[in-house]
Amino acid sequence: MFKKIVFLVILNIFFAVPVFAQSYLWLERYDSAQCLRNRVSVPDEYERVRNSDSSFAYWLRRLPLKKGRPDVCLYNGEPKAFQNGHYAVLDIDIGEADLQQCADAVIRLRSEYMYSIGKSKEVHFNFTSGDTARFSKWIEGYRPKVDGNKVSWHLAAEPDSSYACFQKYLRIVYMYAGTYSLKKELKKVARIEDMRIGDVFIQGGFPGHAALVVDMAVDDSTGKKIFLLAQGYYPAQDFHILRNPNDSKLDPWYELDFGERLETPTWTFSKDDLMRF
Repeated sequence: MFKKIVFLVILNIFFAVPVFAQSYLWLERYDSAQCLRNRVSVPDEYERVRNSDSSFAYWLRRLPLKKGRPDVCLYNGEPKAFQNGHYAVLDIDIGEADLQQCADAVIRLRSEYMYSIGKSKEVHFNFTSGDTARFSKWIEGYRPKVDGNKVSWHLAAEPDSSYACFQKYLRIVYMYAGTYSLKKELKKVARIEDMRIGDVFIQGGFPGHAALVVDMAVDDSTGKKIFLLAQGYYPAQDFHILRNPNDSKLDPWYELDFGERLETPTWTFSKDDLMRF
């Protein structure tokens, strides 16, 4: 075990291939210089909050970003009309259908993390109908048949736990889940002061909206905390880090003590909208 650890450290140093790069399986090549942590600096006097190497927070903080500040594009490749609300664009595919919208982007990232740490069999999400779609069942070859609000599962494929099969499962979840169902699955964060990286601001509805907390920092001298938000939107589009339209000095960071309403470039949340996996 010790020899394996030494080997991985040497590999990381000499070939600049981060050990954690294996976690972003949709990429052909992971460039650590373009990850969120290295691209988005913290304001003076702030330091990023600490987290464990295996945590969702650690994984989110190292998400790959596209170089520069490209346009946010829709699923059909066209740039969206509003281009003033994003700071950076995540380097992750969105498919060619209008499926991976706001809640779906949150579902995608949480699921990719779970897959990367070997817990894909624990991945499950509810459809809007209330029926649960478990990847463990999908692995066995069961597929859903949806008839109105009724969902039944039938053995229709060979067992398969591959990453490609996982993506097919997620596309079905995108199709039949959304903010309404996801909000019912998450747990309410009682106090905004207890925010963690990986928490979700979410309003369930038709439409509703969801934005994910992807990083946090703290000023140790004052105790003040700030956070970064990322979102998908509708129609389905690139997942992107939001700007802070109300504080040019902190932008793209938001103060944790934002009051009753959280104003983002495209949506207004309440502090009571914060929830957790």
